[in-house]
Amino acid sequence: MFYLGGQSPLWDLASNEFSGRLILDFITAAKPVGAVCHGPAALIKAAELQPGFLSGKRIAAFTNTEETLTLRADNVPYKLETRPKELGADFHSATLPFTSHVETDGLLVTGQNPLSAGPTARALISLLEEQRVHA
Repeated sequence: MFYLGGQSPLWDLASNEFSGRLILDFITAAKPVGAVCHGPAALIKAAELQPGFLSGKRIAAFTNTEETLTLRADNVPYKLETRPKELGADFHSATLPFTSHVETDGLLVTGQNPLSAGPTARALISLLEEQRVHA
């Protein structure tokens, strides 16, 4: 499963119970989950449904700085860097805004921004190929 970005996940996926349960079901079934840019907002509902889900997980997502630089920081319901941290995530990002950054933590693959989309997808594909080899 791969969650794409755009700002809409901040409103819809972050509060969608079906999506949150789907993420938890995938992880429980040892199936990888990927998300990029604002897509990691979907992880918020999973963490609300299963407290501790994000605790200590290394993730990347669109940063507060990037949100500010796009002049949209005042038009979002919460900051995507801040909310996962509040839920215990170990948030990481590139040193420079708008450069590619990917984090893989177990079955969870997350990317920071649009430039991270390709590398995040490739990391997710690598996990799937690794699972196939070991199956």
